[in-house]
Amino acid sequence: MSDDLAGLVAAAKSGDREAFDGVVRATYTGAYTLAYRLTGNEEDARDVVQEAYLRAWKGIGRFRGDAAFTTWLYRITANCAATQLTRRARHRHDELDDEVDMTDTRPEIDPEARADISLLRRRLEDALSELPPRLRTVVVLRDVYDLPHEAIAAELGISEAAAKVRLHRARRRLRETMFPGRAADRGEDAHAV
Repeated sequence: MSDDLAGLVAAAKSGDREAFDGVVRATYTGAYTLAYRLTGNEEDARDVVQEAYLRAWKGIGRFRGDAAFTTWLYRITANCAATQLTRRARHRHDELDDEVDMTDTRPEIDPEARADISLLRRRLEDALSELPPRLRTVVVLRDVYDLPHEAIAAELGISEAAAKVRLHRARRRLRETMFPGRAADRGEDAHAV
């Protein structure tokens, strides 16, 4: 954690609302990105982040500093996202999502390679969105945010072994979706003749 963020967190723990506003400014992009990746929807992501910061403000006095503040905040955000996804599943309806421009605009990448990267990202986003929320959450927390299995297990209220199993299942489903037929090519299909 940067010294600036550490100072803001310490001041916020003492009840300084302006310091907490600074914490929000310093961490908003990461929290929103996580919420968006978990919910797949801009409106839901905004709701999740708002709820996460509300919970963080109410609970900042309990932040012990055992882990980085952002790790603590991401756990809260993931929990809020899980709640939002459960709520959404109960009130399921079709929504039109706005497109998010995920293209890499670095000038050293030629247009054809940029198109390939964009297509691969879109396929990965689609594959992630097809995963059940319990698997999507684990893979995003581990592979995108690099949280350890222990932290993921604690956040989700499951054993570390269960977190590892979910991660394995999620990665396998992503491979099957992204690269259909490759499992059979490698002899992983037990029913292949």
